[in-house]
Amino acid sequence: MTTDRAHRGLGELTWFKSSYSGSGGGDCVEVAAARETVHVRDSKDRTGPHLSVGAAHWTVFVTFASR
Repeated sequence: MTTDRAHRGLGELTWFKSSYSGSGGGDCVEVAAARETVHVRDSKDRTGPHLSVGAAHWTVFVTFASR
């Protein structure tokens, strides 16, 4: 897992990229958890837009995706 700290008008976020993500420039996402939201971004475009979802909705998504 790799991490990156960034200030994006949301306070300081610590972004995590899965250790399952390859280093060959493939399609990867990074996730940063804040108090009430989870942020998702494209690891190839760290300064680009990102998606923010409520923590409860993220939990539902992860539970569904891990089945």
